Amino acid sequence: MFRPATDGGASIWLSPGEAALLRTLVTAITDLLVDPERPAPPSAAAVATTPAAAPADGSADLFDDLEKMFNETAAPPPQPPADPVLARLLPDAYPGDPEAAGEFRKYTESSLREAKKYFAQTLLETLPDEGGRVKLTADQARDWMRALNDVRLMFGVRLEVTEDFEQQLGALDPKDPRVAAFEVYGWLGSLQESLVRALAG
Repeated sequence: MFRPATDGGASIWLSPGEAALLRTLVTAITDLLVDPERPAPPSAAAVATTPAAAPADGSADLFDDLEKMFNETAAPPPQPPADPVLARLLPDAYPGDPEAAGEFRKYTESSLREAKKYFAQTLLETLPDEGGRVKLTADQARDWMRALNDVRLMFGVRLEVTEDFEQQLGALDPKDPRVAAFEVYGWLGSLQESLVRALAG
């Protein structure tokens, strides 16, 4: 489990199997968060290597921003995700008011997707391929915590986990193929809880 680090971050030792499992689960989250109707903006590296054709006064940038704002305003509000996992990751802000929820989603869903992908990418970039010691800064540890929470949400929805998780697990037949998934869910919870304690300590 995670231990506090002297610089305010956290550290943990992961076996090769644990590292591979985390990589697989977090990659599944990043794949799920990709919105084919809203491509991600170009990376900073891509922008830096693109020849500049805009006027020096920046007027083209202003027109581009205004055009983007107009298009977003004119576009119809996106519908809530059909996938139940995405519906938990990107919940309605106003469950009882579809119109208000749609308007809120139109302006926030894209940035929320990108933020969650950023947290997941931080975890992937700081996770050793073959396991071993993971040393995180405080900011990286907080990104890990958010990414782990999203993975647990995915598991919780797929497994239909309730507040009586221990009873659900205990009631399963040892030969039930879901046992392994429930145990991974429990391990993720312990991992996340230890990270919270490490950051608080």
